[in-house]
Amino acid sequence: MANIKSQKKRNLTNVKAAERNKSVRSELKSRVKSAINSGDDDAVRMAVKKLDSAASKGVIHKNTAARRKSRMMKKLNAAG
Repeated sequence: MANIKSQKKRNLTNVKAAERNKSVRSELKSRVKSAINSGDDDAVRMAVKKLDSAASKGVIHKNTAARRKSRMMKKLNAAG
């Protein structure tokens, strides 16, 4: 456990940020799954938008967002 006051404060903010990021990552997974299952253009567009938004905010790395978009498009194109 931290003894330094600034690190104790930092730990509290880290917990808050982790909680926020957890909900965003969860939503990303849901959006991508629904886009793949439905194949709807609006759902795909929204999933890509959410991935880009999460990458720009630093929730996920930009290469991770690119990889997830690539895999999603690959599955959509294979489906039909």
